[in-house]
Amino acid sequence: MNHRLAVLISGSGTNLQAILDAIHDGDLDAEVAVVLSNRADAGGLARAAEAGIPTVTLNHKSFESREAFDQAMIDRLAPYQPDTVVLAGFMRILSPLFVRHYAGRLINIHPSLLPKYRGLNTHARALEAGDSEHGCSIHFVTEELDGGPLIAQARVSIGENDSPESLSKKVQLREHQLYPLVLQWRARQRLALTDEGVTLDGKPLAEQGYQLP
Repeated sequence: MNHRLAVLISGSGTNLQAILDAIHDGDLDAEVAVVLSNRADAGGLARAAEAGIPTVTLNHKSFESREAFDQAMIDRLAPYQPDTVVLAGFMRILSPLFVRHYAGRLINIHPSLLPKYRGLNTHARALEAGDSEHGCSIHFVTEELDGGPLIAQARVSIGENDSPESLSKKVQLREHQLYPLVLQWRARQRLALTDEGVTLDGKPLAEQGYQLP
């Protein structure tokens, strides 16, 4: 039985597309069971519809609290029985309610080399700091914002002419390589979050996670 993914988006869905392409090319033994967005105008919804994937749109502004919105997401995702919930540009801070419900099954990608630059505007912050390299990180989600245990990272060099926009494009290319790889580990039951931390093939990963060449 295929590993079932629920993908949560707020924007154009480029990582969703990379996941769909990897499935199509036979590099990812999983299926996207549902795509959920908190924005009705998210471009990724069209990508999902084109691929024949069920979509759910929930406007977070229609709920009186973060917990009420998160409970509604849990309720709407439940029929699809996701094995892994994939945050792919989902621009909402999740409540402990949601994080605990999907503990060990909730994965996020963040455009920095965590623990550097949690939160927003990561590319500009890396440039302002004069960093020589930047990148993306995939981690299990915990109740600490962008602070869960690291699974994998991919790096890019920062050139002297780079802008936040050019750096964003470089990092996105690496994101599109890294996310399908990590999700294939999940699909093959190689990757887990245990009491000892993140394990791959039963062995603990280094604190910074797997480093993509």
